[in-house]
Amino acid sequence: MYAQEVKSTGKGIKSLDEMEPDERAFQEKIDANIKIEPKDWMPEGYRKNLIRQISQHAHSEIVGQLPEGNWITRAPSLDRKAILLAKVQDEAGHGLYLYCAAETLGVSRDQMTEQLLAGKAKYSSIFNYPTLTWADIGAIGWLVDGAAIMNQVPIQRCSFGPYSRAMIRVCKEESFHQRQGYDIMMKLAAGTDEQKEMAQDALNRWWWPSLMMFGPPDAESVHSAQSMAWKIKMNTNDELRQKFVDQTVPQAEYLGLKVPDDDLKWNDEKDGYDFGEIDWAEFYEILKGNGPCNKERIGARQKAWTDGEWFREGLMAHAKKREARKVAAE
Repeated sequence: MYAQEVKSTGKGIKSLDEMEPDERAFQEKIDANIKIEPKDWMPEGYRKNLIRQISQHAHSEIVGQLPEGNWITRAPSLDRKAILLAKVQDEAGHGLYLYCAAETLGVSRDQMTEQLLAGKAKYSSIFNYPTLTWADIGAIGWLVDGAAIMNQVPIQRCSFGPYSRAMIRVCKEESFHQRQGYDIMMKLAAGTDEQKEMAQDALNRWWWPSLMMFGPPDAESVHSAQSMAWKIKMNTNDELRQKFVDQTVPQAEYLGLKVPDDDLKWNDEKDGYDFGEIDWAEFYEILKGNGPCNKERIGARQKAWTDGEWFREGLMAHAKKREARKVAAE
């Protein structure tokens, strides 16, 4: 299996024969679908790659609360407020699960947060777009969480045990989030002309950023080949993007909405949709920090970090006192 992957990627990954004994035993364990646990031996590259991916995922869950959080008080009904509040709370929980998974690899939550605030760690580009109307909350649930599910369901089978297990609960809750968003879009699409226009406008603005969520094209992806060989990733970016388009276009048609892509058409030969070229220049500009809400999002996280300093200090002081009493008692 591994040899075939190396041959197909052509990325210069070591073959089994080129590996040191520990590396070879590690790779054979992965090929046998045996989970890697935190205390197991692992290559340093595997550890670093996991920290990068899991921390980016955790940061995305935490930053992802911001576009929706400011709509909790403006939701159109008490039910919608309660549902959105529950969803935002879920996202905070997902971030905590993932930070815990990353901490098993020897990095602290404080270190990961500091890397985010310093711009050294990334989060999903999608959360740098503004939420202009209530329909955007529907589009985020339907499209953004739908893309997240497409990404995350395969990670339940990834090689690293803590990450794999964390994804089980995350995916169950994300499926609720997607249904919540689609329900909002259904109500708007079946409503007044103004409401349907609002739904269409949200789809127009969130469609292409949602396709960017899967990452750059496979030919430009720096980490994909090695991550797939190590089963940190189970599918390529382009495979997941295609699957998302094939699944989502019929949902848009059911709503009576038009996907904003004039090149979109069904291709019988590949049993899937052909779709237009993504504006990758926009994607890379956002990664550089030049998106519509990059500064606002990081600013909000920096403020939260600064405002919470007194609480963190209190927790540490309490922990030190408990430890001192424990030592004294012994």
